[in-house]
Amino acid sequence: MNDLRRMADAMRRDIIEQSKRAGVGHIGSCLSIVDLLAALYGRILQLPGPDHPDRDRLFLSKGHAALALYAALHNSGRLSTEELATYCANGSRLGGHPEHGLDGVELSTGSLGLGLGIGAGSALAARLGGSPHRVFVVMSDAELDEGSVWEAVMFSAHHRLSNLVAVVDANGQQALGYTRDVLDLSPLAERWRAFGWDVVEVDGHDTEALVAAVDGFDTDRSSSAPPHVVIARTTFGKGVSYMENKVHWHYWPMSDEEYDRALAELAATERAG
Repeated sequence: MNDLRRMADAMRRDIIEQSKRAGVGHIGSCLSIVDLLAALYGRILQLPGPDHPDRDRLFLSKGHAALALYAALHNSGRLSTEELATYCANGSRLGGHPEHGLDGVELSTGSLGLGLGIGAGSALAARLGGSPHRVFVVMSDAELDEGSVWEAVMFSAHHRLSNLVAVVDANGQQALGYTRDVLDLSPLAERWRAFGWDVVEVDGHDTEALVAAVDGFDTDRSSSAPPHVVIARTTFGKGVSYMENKVHWHYWPMSDEEYDRALAELAATERAG
């Protein structure tokens, strides 16, 4: 088992355990981006320190999946086990959405449709300030319903923000149904290309493919290359069979029986390697 697979397995366990302890939902949305965040925090992001001016920036635009981000910070050595266990407790820095002030959280997020615009501003600031840092924005496919996203898409392409990478968690679901039924955005890759972006589609649970995709991007801030987007095809609730592709796991917390079943399935996956 490689390092990214081990990290992803540990992150899924953290998500299930902390979600059950806190009695908080958004489990399916968290599980779909585990492998994306494992690839980013385990291999891709350059993070010499939380306040280093040249650190890469990551904005979790789909802020309702905050627990996945906390699990990534924990399993990359940036968040203690003790603090992780305070998730959604009174006085905790680990809220249901990421809040600025916690090391590793660049921006308080959760209002969908805003992350890419902020990421574009950060990428432009890096160019103007001569910083080599790259900007990554992890988005949901559902938030592409928002018009503000496409304004940011046009702005980024116009300014040739080669140091900007959007990662779309294309799990096909949102709070009130399947994205194809709420607002069909297919063909998604062609839409991004039409706006002038460099587009790569990958299996969002193949961590090595994710790393290879980003490694293939020209992210030099002084380049004339376009901004980049990874459309990651993922499974909502990935790793827990009874949650996969079930819309109600956007919100529902687990019963004791469901919790035990989830842990058993994760343990079986870990044993299988």
